[in-house]
Amino acid sequence: INKITYFLQIKYEFLIVVLTGAGEKKINVIKEVRGLTSLGLKEAKELVESAPKPVLEGASKEDAEKAKEALEAAGATVELQ
Repeated sequence: INKITYFLQIKYEFLIVVLTGAGEKKINVIKEVRGLTSLGLKEAKELVESAPKPVLEGASKEDAEKAKEALEAAGATVELQ
């Protein structure tokens, strides 16, 4: 693999952001899920309550890291896959 191909594979690695738990601040996590997705209140609440569930799929490494930080700041536990 040449250097450019290697760089592109690292730079554009696609990840799945998986919500593994909402913690004690479920309302804050629901708000953050709504901010990261186009889900309505009901759908976001169902996603949070049925964790572990993917929140974002096919995200760039940078976007996945930002989403993980935001969800963790809201009180959620998150995994990147």
